Amino acid sequence: MTPNFDATAPSNIKPSLVGLSRAQMAAALRAIDLPEREIKMRVGQLWHWIYFQGVSDFDRMTNVSKTMRNTLADHFSLSRPEVVTEQVSSDGTRKWLFRMPPVAQDHLAGKNMGAEIECVYIPESDRGTLCVSSQVGCTLTCTFCHTGTQKLVRNLTSQEIVQQLVAARDQLGDYPGLSAPATGFVPSGEGVRAVSNIVFMGMGEPLYNYDNVCEAIGVMTDGDGLSLSKRRITVSTSGVAPEIVRLGGDVGTMLAISLHAVRDDLRETLVPLNKKYPIADVLQACRDYPGASNARRITFEYVMLKGVNDSPKEALELVRLLKGIPAKINLIPFNPWPGAKYECSDWETIERFSDIVFNAGYASPVRTPRGRDILAACGQLKSDTEKLRARARLIDQ
Repeated sequence: MTPNFDATAPSNIKPSLVGLSRAQMAAALRAIDLPEREIKMRVGQLWHWIYFQGVSDFDRMTNVSKTMRNTLADHFSLSRPEVVTEQVSSDGTRKWLFRMPPVAQDHLAGKNMGAEIECVYIPESDRGTLCVSSQVGCTLTCTFCHTGTQKLVRNLTSQEIVQQLVAARDQLGDYPGLSAPATGFVPSGEGVRAVSNIVFMGMGEPLYNYDNVCEAIGVMTDGDGLSLSKRRITVSTSGVAPEIVRLGGDVGTMLAISLHAVRDDLRETLVPLNKKYPIADVLQACRDYPGASNARRITFEYVMLKGVNDSPKEALELVRLLKGIPAKINLIPFNPWPGAKYECSDWETIERFSDIVFNAGYASPVRTPRGRDILAACGQLKSDTEKLRARARLIDQ
């Protein structure tokens, strides 16, 4: 999606080039009347400095002439999201509340006045996983999820999605010449990047912001810049069945399904989207997902709710439902949040459920809760956007 880029629009804030796709950067340069013969070369230069080197100052672009650097600085910025708050869990998990800078295509309309979203970083010894958001708030109202209690404000642009990764890498010293933060664990070692994996499991339903999510993935996986592998990017959906197969064909990332129940009546309570796309439709889309194989299994997320969905009978039904799908089942102990009406299943119950699934031939890891103490674990995200940023409540048309 190439925006109607008006870099000359009156504004006291210069539009940022950070997060733009190649096509969007080219449109930005055309908007300041850069000769067409130069645009491809200039985009290549900007791409390297912004996404590979991580610079935040045009003057650091040493292979760009001073005249061109001044021209760029007159019209654009290299601003990132503002870090409103950073919390570091006792287990090393980090949660940032980012305030997004105004994006270029919204300047005239004044539509983006600093939307706030949460982003979580989970370090492990051999990888670092960044959980990014795709919407401000959420379109869905899953009853076990804290994010679902926050109404949708709007979709994030592709630029804003990419900016989360850029800002996180800034904070983690994940660019040449930067250092890791003094507090909190960040993986290191030969060939280990601070951010090696991306999961679209933050605020929002990614497949209800399909075009922007796909465009952001294109920027993240470009080999000349951020250079993440598509096999290290997972898009998690609550089951927007018509878009699942399309996602596999368009971008080919890994897929995760928020399942959480084996009966339509219960899933309609837990995940109301099931009324529109019932279990059978979602599972058929998974069977049709391009590239799914034993080497590229689909992850089914199943939150363990005490006395709700955690019986041995339901474990056996889960195995039956997934027959023929290259799958692994990720069992998620319920992470409590203020006002939640559910409790986490007992550990003995979770182990029994896991054993049934494992004995049927499926990997069934129990996800270790990370960042619970800072409300950064799965299902706990909810920013203060509604209360603090009422002026951002303009839903994209």
